Amino acid sequence: MSSESPSAPLSTLLSQGWEVVNYSAALDPNTAMLLHCFLVRKNNRAKIVTVRKKIIGDGFMIEETEV
Repeated sequence: MSSESPSAPLSTLLSQGWEVVNYSAALDPNTAMLLHCFLVRKNNRAKIVTVRKKIIGDGFMIEETEV
């Protein structure tokens, strides 16, 4: 699920009780842009949240993947 994010994409998740378990950053070979990947969990659920800067315009693109 991709979406445009608010100015602080992780703040919303953290305020809802999610905790960051792991973080990594990598260079996307297709766009040469930095991807920030966060593994977050809450209760028995986990998801990977990928954050990258939009190619055109301001802001970020968020992709959430349930694990």
